[in-house]
Amino acid sequence: MYKRISVLALAILVLLGAPARSADRPSFIRDAEIENSIRVWATPLFVAAGLNPGAVRIHLVKDNTLNAFVAAGQNLFLNTGLLVRTENVSQLIGVIAHETGHIAGGHLARMDEALKNASTEALIAMVLAGAAAAASGRADVGSAILMGGSSVAERSLLSFTRTQETAADQAAVSLLDATGQSSKGLLEFMEILGDQELLVTERQDPYVRTHPITSERISFLRNHANESHFTGVQAPPEYAEMHRRMRAKLFSFLELPARTLQRYREEDESLESRYARAIAHYRKPDLARALPLVEDLLAERPADPYFQELKGQILFENGRAPDALAAYQEAVRLLPNSPLLRISLAQVEIELNQPPLLEDAVGHLNFALTEEADNGFAWRLLAIAQGRRGNEGEAAFAMAEYAMLGGQIAEALHHATRAEKLLPRGSPSWLRVQDVKAQAMRLREERKR
Repeated sequence: MYKRISVLALAILVLLGAPARSADRPSFIRDAEIENSIRVWATPLFVAAGLNPGAVRIHLVKDNTLNAFVAAGQNLFLNTGLLVRTENVSQLIGVIAHETGHIAGGHLARMDEALKNASTEALIAMVLAGAAAAASGRADVGSAILMGGSSVAERSLLSFTRTQETAADQAAVSLLDATGQSSKGLLEFMEILGDQELLVTERQDPYVRTHPITSERISFLRNHANESHFTGVQAPPEYAEMHRRMRAKLFSFLELPARTLQRYREEDESLESRYARAIAHYRKPDLARALPLVEDLLAERPADPYFQELKGQILFENGRAPDALAAYQEAVRLLPNSPLLRISLAQVEIELNQPPLLEDAVGHLNFALTEEADNGFAWRLLAIAQGRRGNEGEAAFAMAEYAMLGGQIAEALHHATRAEKLLPRGSPSWLRVQDVKAQAMRLREERKR
C-alpha cells in the first residue's frame, strides 16, 4: 500500500546514515489555500498536456530563492521564493506551463539511473521523498518538516539540457494557447532571469542554474507573443486576487511581523493587505489587533473557508479551542473536500476530548487519509483519537502507519504486531496491518545487509 516515493525516502535515509547540515536542508510547507490556488491554475495545463491532474503532486519548498522543478515522475516543486517574487499570476502560470512541458516531454527518465550511480547525488532524492515527510506537519503554512538536500545534487539531477529547455518552452506556449492564456507572463519571467546568466554561479538564482536561459529561448518566446492571438488576454480577476492573497499570506507567515507591517501598511485597505496584517499581528502575538482584522475579512467574505481557517488557527493556538471549533467546522462545511482543513478540525476536536467530537475526528481523519495516505501527522492524530475512544487495535494500527512513514521500522513492527493481535481477524484494518508488517520486515532485512 506504500507509494514508491515513501519507500525511497526510507532507503535514502539509510544510505546517508546521518542527516545533512541543517543549513543545507530544504523545508516543505503545507497550506490548503495556496495548494488549492496552484491546483486551480495548473489543472487546465495538465489536462491540455494529456496528464491526469490528480496524479500530479504539488509540493511547496520553503526557500526564498527563485526556483521550480519537476522530479521523480509527476511531482511539481515550487519554491516559496518563486511564488512571492512573481509579479503577476500570468508569470507563475507560465512557469507552471514550462514545468508541465518537462513532465509531458518525459525529461526525467534518467532520474533512477542517476540515483544508482552516485550516493552524493542521492542527496537530492531526499528532497523528492520529502513529499511524504512534509505531509506530517500542521496543515497551516507555518508548519514544515526538514529533509536533507544538496545544491550540488540539485544541479546534477535537476538540470536540463538546452534542447530540453527549448522543447519545454515550445510545449509551454502550446499549452497556454490551448487553454486560451497569454504567454506574455512566461516571457516576462524569462526576461527577468535573462541577465542572471552573466552572474557568477553563487549569485544566480537556482532556476537559472537548473534551467539555462538563452537569448534564443527569449527570442522564441518574444516571437510567439508577437504572433499569438492570446497575448493580450488578461488572467481572470479571481486568478489575480488569488495570486495577491498567496503572496501576502506567504510573506506574512515567512517574514518577521515587522517586515509584513512595513510592506502592508494600515492605510492600505485592500483585502490582501488586511489579510497580511492579521497574520502579522497574530504572529507577534497581538490578538487584540489580529482578531478584529479577521472578523472584518469574514464580514466581507463570510463564505471564505480560508478566513475561517485563519480564525480557527489563531484561537486554537492561543488556548481557545472551544471557540476555534466553530471556525474550523465552518471552514470544513465550506470546503469539505480539503484534507488539510479536516485534519486541523480533527486536531481541535481531539484537544477538546469529548466522545462525540472524538468520533467526528476519526471520520475527518479517515477521509483525509483516503486522499493523503502518506500524511504522518494525520495517522498520529488518528492513533490518539482511537486510543481515547478505547479502540486499542485501531490505535496500534495507526501508530504502525505513523512509524513506517517516519522510518522507524522497529516501532512499526511493534505496533503492527500488537494491532494484529487486537483487531478482528480478516477486518479491513487487520488486512492493512499485514501490508505494514510485511513492508517493515522487508526493510528491516534490507538494513541488515
